[in-house]
Amino acid sequence: MAGHSKFKNIMHRKGAQDKKRSNLFSKLSREITVAAKMGMPDPDMNPRLRLAVNAAKAQSMPKDNIQRAIDKASANDGDNYEEVRYEGYGPGGSAIIVEALTDNRNRTATNIRTAFSKNGGNLGTEGSVAHGFERLGLIVYPADAGDEEKVLEAALEAGAEDIASSDDGHEIWTAPDDLHAVAEALEKSLGSAETVKLAWKPNLTVDMDEKNAGTLLKLIDALDDDDDVQTVWGNYDISDEVMEKIEA
Repeated sequence: MAGHSKFKNIMHRKGAQDKKRSNLFSKLSREITVAAKMGMPDPDMNPRLRLAVNAAKAQSMPKDNIQRAIDKASANDGDNYEEVRYEGYGPGGSAIIVEALTDNRNRTATNIRTAFSKNGGNLGTEGSVAHGFERLGLIVYPADAGDEEKVLEAALEAGAEDIASSDDGHEIWTAPDDLHAVAEALEKSLGSAETVKLAWKPNLTVDMDEKNAGTLLKLIDALDDDDDVQTVWGNYDISDEVMEKIEA
């Protein structure tokens, strides 16, 4: 079950997102509002909203901001957002999935297409790369949540399907329908998770050399900078050695 973690490279670098707090809070707020509109405005009665609130708390989003986002949905205030998925190809044969919440499909599609074309990629049609990924639930804990044996035991007892531990932390994978139940069980034994969400896990990863990795990260930064983009997933793997050269 356990294995070396590559997730730090597969979901875009968390550190880069942490530098954009206002942008990140805006995206978290949008997800909370959409989740609250789709179900009950009570996190205890709405699993998706509970995930969104937990994700916001994990990023130290103030309680007032979280409540405002919920209230916005309850008041039926603001724009009506819809979920859209874009798929495309990045440098070095990488495959990219972009999840967005938008109130204007034309604007978002134009921005996504531009980001791909300016950074060595091509936007494909829906389904063009998703077949190379598996839709799973993902729960991420920091390394200090416990050693690999402790987390593995807790994950097995909670009903998880797979776990990968490394110096960066622990990734626990579940069937999509089991995500909420496993997350709740793990919270009792390990505390609050850093991340609890539905994810796109690649069946195979593609190693990036220095040239392609640099261009790819520019593409992902451009996508992340778009207000409508919620999450960027990919099947790329950038070694620590290549990452050090890029960041030097």
